[in-house]
Amino acid sequence: SPAGLQNDHKALMKQVEEALHQLHAREKEKHAKDEAEALAEAMSQNQSLPQAFAKVNAVTPGSPASISGLQVDDEIVEFGSVNVNNFQSLQNIATVVQHSEGRPLSVTVIRSGKKVHVGLTPKRWAGKGLLGCNIIPLQR
Repeated sequence: SPAGLQNDHKALMKQVEEALHQLHAREKEKHAKDEAEALAEAMSQNQSLPQAFAKVNAVTPGSPASISGLQVDDEIVEFGSVNVNNFQSLQNIATVVQHSEGRPLSVTVIRSGKKVHVGLTPKRWAGKGLLGCNIIPLQR
């Protein structure tokens, strides 16, 4: 009977619909899993980065800091002999700078999630200080 055919058709449509739903649900789950994995990977990469103790918030063009390639927002991990384990205040950095006038200091920074090595030679220049950059301590 025609009514019976219509019911078959309805049942079929329902099956198709359910199959599609399941497919979408699976895709969603897969997507969520991919995102979770990407996040986990990003987190693990972050953990391998050393702790920064200070951050560059200004660099004067033409200054020793600028010439060395130091950039605003660089997070300082090592500044000569100063690192997160022995850093107490910016005075630590000032002391290292004064003792290293004219000698290259090894500076390690984190820039957009990567470790970057910078050779910075503190020296007298047209501006004030021996570096020409401003460094702020990072609040832990």
